[in-house]
Amino acid sequence: MSDVEILDERFAALTIGHAKLERLWTGCRWAEGPVYVPAAKSVLWSDIPNDRVLRLDETDGSVSVFENPCGYHNGHALDAAGRVVACEHGGRRISRLEPDGRWVTLAERYKGKRLNSPNDVVVKSDGSIWFSDPTYGIDSHYEGHAASSEIGACHVYRLDPDTGTLTAVITDRVCPNGLAFSPDESILYVADTGASHVPGLPKAIYAYRMDGHDVAGGSVNTFATCDAGFFDGFRVDRAGNLWTSSADAVLVYAPEGKQIGRIPIPEIVSNLCFGGPKRNRLYITAQTSLYALYVNAHPPGW
Repeated sequence: MSDVEILDERFAALTIGHAKLERLWTGCRWAEGPVYVPAAKSVLWSDIPNDRVLRLDETDGSVSVFENPCGYHNGHALDAAGRVVACEHGGRRISRLEPDGRWVTLAERYKGKRLNSPNDVVVKSDGSIWFSDPTYGIDSHYEGHAASSEIGACHVYRLDPDTGTLTAVITDRVCPNGLAFSPDESILYVADTGASHVPGLPKAIYAYRMDGHDVAGGSVNTFATCDAGFFDGFRVDRAGNLWTSSADAVLVYAPEGKQIGRIPIPEIVSNLCFGGPKRNRLYITAQTSLYALYVNAHPPGW
């Protein structure tokens, strides 16, 4: 019996029929932000309410605490140099882990005002860092420190790697959340989980057409809508398919926006990433646990 649901034959080609979903570890309050670190043969992920980053060692399957306290990390990404870039709810900043073990601040203010609580992050091939900044980390003391928004809005930002300039590139979302670029970086996908604050708001992923280094004006369209919880974190594979979280499954969409597959998960799914030596293992964070499934898909550039 397969652990996946094939809705379109294109998804069958992305699966391994006898591969089983594995629960690798449990014990989080809210697992989030997985990132695969090849040099360390490890997966790092956040346990936000417990203010810690956990580490799975691929060589022996052991799990340990990587950082605690950590400033209530949420999303993570790797830059071209293999350094971990983190979204901090508590620090209300984007930070980077240096080779000597120091976390350095990359961005914490926009036009002199503190960021809300950076949530998800992606590094573009030109080195620019793009991140979402909803208010979940300041809405209460559960995932950060309760505070009022100084900016008064939730944006997606671009951090210039050379000048350190922070630009609000998407300002039309209520609570921008998960982010990912298409393989050719011509589209930026953005999830909006604003229905948590505005009842009735569509639960959707939006596709923004890129114009060079910036988002093209008037180029947004709805890529997909969610009927089970929220789209939160997601990744795009090298063929342009989008693998996203939802309330009870990982959902997979073809580049045109048609849902082609589903991977049921017994907890609320928050995020995922591709990892392993061949980048064909899908690591999934879901509520209290870390899961994994071998797939016949790989991230862009692999």
